[in-house]
Amino acid sequence: MSEQFQFKVDPLAASPLYLQLAQQLAQAIRNGQYQTDEALPSERMLAETLDLSRVTARKAIDRLVAQGLIVRRRGSGNYIAPKLEQPLSRLTSFSEELQQRGFKPGSRWLTRELTPAAADEQLSLGLGKGAQVARLERLRLADAVVMAYEVSVLPASTLPAPQAVEASLYGYLALTGQAPQRAVQHIRALNADAKLAALLEVPLGQAVLFITRVGYLASGQAIELTHSYCRSDYYDFVAEMRREG
Repeated sequence: MSEQFQFKVDPLAASPLYLQLAQQLAQAIRNGQYQTDEALPSERMLAETLDLSRVTARKAIDRLVAQGLIVRRRGSGNYIAPKLEQPLSRLTSFSEELQQRGFKPGSRWLTRELTPAAADEQLSLGLGKGAQVARLERLRLADAVVMAYEVSVLPASTLPAPQAVEASLYGYLALTGQAPQRAVQHIRALNADAKLAALLEVPLGQAVLFITRVGYLASGQAIELTHSYCRSDYYDFVAEMRREG
């Protein structure tokens, strides 16, 4: 148990002990008293250290798991979950954002293939009827935790061999001189259906962030269409605004 964390029972509070413990642990996590991927004590040790019942400790941990602050790893224990805060004013890849924050990025590939472009893909990328596109479908990981499900579509002329992309898509495009220089992004919330819930390892119907991004070359040519479904318990998007006058 972190030496800095001290659980203080409020006897006048209407909330039960497990909720008080969960709230104080959550505040300690947000204050940076625990590091990403740091292991928490077992429920038994947590109960003994704080002089609480194991039921109270278990219910507090369950609540933090539901809030996305803690992840359970079968056979290993409970760990502090990664959190990605992404500014909206800077065009960077998922891998770049994670590396800058000290996380280890990863991908679990689902699809890397050439397919005919769908109607909306033709429109977004300025392609003709019957055009081929490279389709990259994967789960995005941070320190082995699933953060997002992502589908990227690029003209086949840009990416004729999608299997060649092994890690960062933007990193690969930079090597070929075709990395996007600007992008337009739309963000909205939706509820996870059965397929999406299974992929993201979240409950059915949980709110996720749905992001559509179109990336452009300096010439103005659309080069990338990406749909990202991000776990709202792991993602924060930050925008700085200034008042004129």
